[in-house]
Amino acid sequence: MDHLAIPVTDQERSRRFYEAYFGFGVRPPRRYDHGVLMLYDAHGFALALGAADEPVARPDWMHFGVALPDRAAVLTLRDRLAADGVELVEQWDEPGYVSVECRDPDGYVVEAFWEPVGPRRT
Repeated sequence: MDHLAIPVTDQERSRRFYEAYFGFGVRPPRRYDHGVLMLYDAHGFALALGAADEPVARPDWMHFGVALPDRAAVLTLRDRLAADGVELVEQWDEPGYVSVECRDPDGYVVEAFWEPVGPRRT
């Protein structure tokens, strides 16, 4: 998957969040005629932020995530999120899996994780 579109109540607030914590600031965002704000990360993944007038109902299990290069990267991000007051939802730190889940400004759960084997971006 190379693209995800989500509805958000404040595009600029969400843009700042995803740029600050998940690397979506490597190239300038693009705003399309229909109002969607597109963000890009270093791997070419495109995150589309569509304007929503009210919060979107979503199931409790719904989340999306990003693989990080190693355990230290996950723990560093976890500490930064906590220090900045971002709500942490769940954390794991085991030999075969390290993860932190947080809530974005609209309440979506975003997971950063590392596994010694498995999905990794290069």
